[in-house]
Amino acid sequence: MSGLLSPATAGSAAEAATSDAAFLQALLDAEAALALAQAAVGVAPAEAAAAITDAARDAARFDLRDIALRARDGGNPVIPLVADLTAAVPESAAPYVHRGATSQDILDTAAMLVAARTLDLILADLARTAHATACLASTHRDTPMPGRTLTQHAVPTTFGLKAAGWRSLTLDARDRLRAVRDSLPVQLGGAAGTLAAIGVYGEGGDGSDPALRVLTAYAAQLALREPALPWHTLRTPVADLAAALAFAAGALGKAGADVLTLSRTEIGEVSEGAGGGSSAMPHKANPVRATLVVAAARRAPGLAGTLLGSLVAQDERPAGAWHAEWEPLRELLCLVGGAARAAAELTEGLRVHPEAMRENLGLTGGLIVSERLAAELTPLLGRARAKAVLTEAARRTRAEGRPLAEVLADEPALRGLGPDATLDFDELTDPARYTGSAGALTDRALERR
Repeated sequence: MSGLLSPATAGSAAEAATSDAAFLQALLDAEAALALAQAAVGVAPAEAAAAITDAARDAARFDLRDIALRARDGGNPVIPLVADLTAAVPESAAPYVHRGATSQDILDTAAMLVAARTLDLILADLARTAHATACLASTHRDTPMPGRTLTQHAVPTTFGLKAAGWRSLTLDARDRLRAVRDSLPVQLGGAAGTLAAIGVYGEGGDGSDPALRVLTAYAAQLALREPALPWHTLRTPVADLAAALAFAAGALGKAGADVLTLSRTEIGEVSEGAGGGSSAMPHKANPVRATLVVAAARRAPGLAGTLLGSLVAQDERPAGAWHAEWEPLRELLCLVGGAARAAAELTEGLRVHPEAMRENLGLTGGLIVSERLAAELTPLLGRARAKAVLTEAARRTRAEGRPLAEVLADEPALRGLGPDATLDFDELTDPARYTGSAGALTDRALERR
């Protein structure tokens, strides 16, 4: 794949880490580790394991396209790869290639290796995004802007609090992906998950089960976790990975969606540091990175859904459910890797325009703080009367194009309330004076590490 229709992932480290060549190398790494594990336990000659490892060191020596085409006969690429690897080692080592394993053991283990390597890249980009959003939140802790609900101005908030929210989601994604990364297991069960073919090759000198010793050594060789059970049809590792990746895409997508809204021409509160151009309109600087992040967030749930659907896997190896996982898993890893790269670039280069935020706060002539006025007037007029006065004042503000403070100053119901009820409507309708605990909430969010 050239990435022609995947600009979010093209050229990314995640694209390389999930490529066919990367998967082929992971398959070879799994085969080599299996031979080394058996040698470590004493059920295979060290010389054979060394020869297999040497032959498996470089995926480039194998014909990737030929293996892919021959995979059609057996339904998976491990079968032709084992044949080619066997042919690449000395005759004395050939019996120890793939010994005791089944194709699913190798392919599942390779998928976990690819996932581990790709997650490390994603986590690095999430760290960049978390740092960038922390800087935005700290710098704009007290920068007021309109809070919007259901597309309309609601009450004032701060850009610092919004950026702190982006960071919080990024850290949530990081924590979930870290947990999954640390739990990725090898797969080794043999034909039906009993490890029988490995167990026949030797006895543990201390009476221990040799197959279980090989499993332990296998996990150690690959720096993956040792599973309690073979998971041929117990697809928790894949389901957990799918869910964490889809969450990460959505978490990053929230920031992307906000940037798309705030960078609209009519709003102009933020802009991308290096916007993209248009093939027809020279004046445009499109929010391309935000667009790519949001596109990934929209695609990820469907891919994760396929992987979660494969939890329903019959027998000791399913026909179709396992096979359906391969491409969606690879695509999801690559997609989130590309989104994480784009999100890091987006947040690191984001330009914030406080003057536009302040201008937009004034679009309603002070109505954006009507909640505050209701709280101030209710003790003086009663809830029902205060609501009626403010509703009429809001109508007049819109109809007459006058500031709310000016309309309220002319309101007969607000005159003669006594010396203790002096109201400064200019102050009460200043949006910058009604951001609540936004600053304190931002500070608290930034304490998280």
